[in-house]
Amino acid sequence: MSSLVMGVVEMRFGLFYEHQLPRPWADGQELRLYQDALDQVEIADRVGFDHLWEVEHHFLEEYSHSSAPEVFLAAASQRTKRIRLGHGIVQLPPAVNHPARIAERIATLDLVSNGRVDFGTGESSSGAELGGFGVRRTEKRAQWQDAIDAVTRMFVEEPFAGWRSPYLRMPPRNVIPKTVQKPHPPLWVACSRRETIQFAARNGIGALSFSFVEPEDAGKWVDEYYRILESEECVPAGFAVNPNVSVVLPMMLHEDEATAIDRGIDGAHFFAFALAHYYGATPHDPGRTSVWDEFQERRASQGFDRERIIANAESLNVNVGSLRGAVGTPEQVVDLIRRYESVGVDQISFVLQAGPNRHEHICESLELFGASVLPHFTEGREEREAAKAERLAPAIEAALARRKPARTSPPGYRIDEDAEVARAQRSPRTRRPVRQEIRTAARRRAAQGFYKLVHGRTDEQIERRFGPNAQRLFFTGMARAYDPSAAAGFAGDIEFRLTPGHGPATTWTVHVSGERARARAGGSGDPAIALSARTADFLRVLAGDANPASLLMDGRLAIRGNYELAPRISEMFGGPSPY
Repeated sequence: MSSLVMGVVEMRFGLFYEHQLPRPWADGQELRLYQDALDQVEIADRVGFDHLWEVEHHFLEEYSHSSAPEVFLAAASQRTKRIRLGHGIVQLPPAVNHPARIAERIATLDLVSNGRVDFGTGESSSGAELGGFGVRRTEKRAQWQDAIDAVTRMFVEEPFAGWRSPYLRMPPRNVIPKTVQKPHPPLWVACSRRETIQFAARNGIGALSFSFVEPEDAGKWVDEYYRILESEECVPAGFAVNPNVSVVLPMMLHEDEATAIDRGIDGAHFFAFALAHYYGATPHDPGRTSVWDEFQERRASQGFDRERIIANAESLNVNVGSLRGAVGTPEQVVDLIRRYESVGVDQISFVLQAGPNRHEHICESLELFGASVLPHFTEGREEREAAKAERLAPAIEAALARRKPARTSPPGYRIDEDAEVARAQRSPRTRRPVRQEIRTAARRRAAQGFYKLVHGRTDEQIERRFGPNAQRLFFTGMARAYDPSAAAGFAGDIEFRLTPGHGPATTWTVHVSGERARARAGGSGDPAIALSARTADFLRVLAGDANPASLLMDGRLAIRGNYELAPRISEMFGGPSPY
C-alpha cells in the first residue's frame, strides 16, 4: 500500500440512490418512491451517515427514475443538518448538460445546503442515454475532460474568461452564484474498472467505484490510485485535489441473517441485473420492455440465483457465485467493513432502495446500522483524517502546481449579442464519423445481433449454429473486434478450449500484441490464460447472456493462468462490460 495511506485509514459511510421502480407500475408509485427516499435520508442524517449520493440517469426505466438529482438533493438539504449531498454523478457531455448550467446548479445547491455539496462527474455509458442525447461514444471521455476544465474555471474565474473547443463555445461571462466551499466542492468521477480508477488518480479527484468488488481486489485499486496521485502523473482536473476512493455495496441489515436475506437479496440482485441490462447488449424497447419480468425469468442464468444465498455464513463475501454484498447481520457487516478499511478504502456507500425492497425494512436497517455498526468506526476518525491530509499535503501541493491557473478575461470585454451569436454559429459542423467511431458502432450492432442469436436457445441449437467452420469465422471476427482500450496493456496468448455436447473439443488461440489481435486454430504453448467451457456456455458469456461467476461455481467454466484478465476478455473483444 502507498506510504501516504498506510496506517492512516478513516472510513465514511454513504447512501446511494438510483430511485428504482420495477414494473408493473401503479398511479402514485413515483410520488411514494420520492417521499419515502426523503424520509430515509432524514433517518440517515440523524443516525450518522456521512454522504447521500444521487445519480443522474435518463430513460433507464425501472433501473433509475432519477433524472433531476439537483431537485431531490435540494429537497434533502432542507430536511437534513449534516449529511453531505453528493451528485453521483452529473453527466458532463454538453448535449446533456451545458457546463454553465452545471456550475450554476452546483453553486446554488452549495448555498442552500450551507456548503455540503460533493460534485461527482461522469460521461454515461448506456446506449439509451448516449443515443438519446446524440453523444458519440468515442468522444464522451474527451467531452468530460473538456467540460470539467470549463466548469471548474467557472467556479473560480470572475468573470469566466470564455471557452472555445470542439464541444463548447461560450463568450466571457460572470457565472453566478459562486460556491460556499472554496475553490469549489470536492470533485469525484464515476469508475467501473481499474483503468478508470487510474484515470481518477491522474486527475486528482475522488474515485466513485460502482463495481461490486471484494475488499482484497479493492485494495489493489486503492494502492494504485494513491501511487499515481502522489506521482507526477497527477495533474488535477480542478483547483483542489480530493484524495478518496469509495465503493458501493447493496445492503440490508437484521439481527437474524435469514431475515436480512429475505428482505434484501432480491433488491440487490435486481439492481445488478438491471445495470447489466442497460449497459450490455440486451435489446430494449422504450415503454414496453419489462426489466422486472426479464429478471424473474433469467436471474439464475445471469449469476443472480436466489438459491445460492443461504443463511450460514460466518463472514460475508461480496460475491459467492451470486451477488451478496452487505446483506446480513450487524456483526457480519462490521467484519466486511473492517476488511475494506484494512486495505485503505475511504468510503462505502450502500444501496438499500433497490428493486422490490420495502420502505419499512430500509428504515429499520438504517436505524440498526446507526446503533450497531457505525459506533465501531467513529472513534478517532477526525484525527486520522487530519493525519492523512498532512501526509498528502506535499503531493497535493506539487500536483496543483502542475495545473494551469485561473485566467483573466480579455481586457475591456463587453457583451455584444450579435457578434457572440455569430461566433457561436460559426462552430464547426457536425463532422462525419471517423473510422474508429464506425468500428465502435459496428461492434455494438454485432454484439446486439449475437445476443439475439444466443438468447433463449438450447445448447444443441447453439452448437448447430457454431460448428468448427462457424467457429473459424467467429474467432476471426472476434480478433478484428479487439479493443485495445479495454486490455489495460495486456499482450500474449488467450487460449479457448470449447467442448460440444457431442464430438471432439476444439481449441483456438487469440494472440494479442499492441493494437492488434490475431486468431488461429490450435492451442498455445504458453498461454497467459486458458479458458475451458461448453461451446454453448462460452458463447452465452460473450453475448452477455450468462454470468461467468455462476459457471465457475457450477464447474462449467475452468480458468488457468491470469485470473485478473478473465473479467475483461468479453469487453476486449467487443462484448458487454462485466461491470
